[in-house]
Amino acid sequence: MHADRSLNIPVILGTSRAVSVFAYPAPVDLRKGYNGLYGLVQTGLQRDPLSGELFLFVNQARKLCKVLVWDGTGLCIFQKRLERATFAKLWRDDGQVVRLTASELALFIEGCTLVGKHALSPVEIVRKPLVSGRAM
Repeated sequence: MHADRSLNIPVILGTSRAVSVFAYPAPVDLRKGYNGLYGLVQTGLQRDPLSGELFLFVNQARKLCKVLVWDGTGLCIFQKRLERATFAKLWRDDGQVVRLTASELALFIEGCTLVGKHALSPVEIVRKPLVSGRAM
């Protein structure tokens, strides 16, 4: 566990850009625990809950969120309740799943309302094979 020395707050989730984050496209009853969220990942997101990807769920009032992740040894649920503001609305009228970067998830959890409305991370660089036009 890391600590932000300026605020003296522990940091629990440390991820890289290689980790994908998927936001559930509708409000969720966050009384759900491991099994309920696991089922939503499988049926609603069509993803594998044991993949190591992060799955974000937000309640109707947008005051509470949970993140479900498999850490290689078991399922983990991280939960946050905002005291003053509300989380950004990540639900789409068309039901499309919103995909976030780990940095965008961190901003979302802090209460940034721009998440999901604007691209906040640069476009991922796609690795291309090198091609040589010369024959040897």
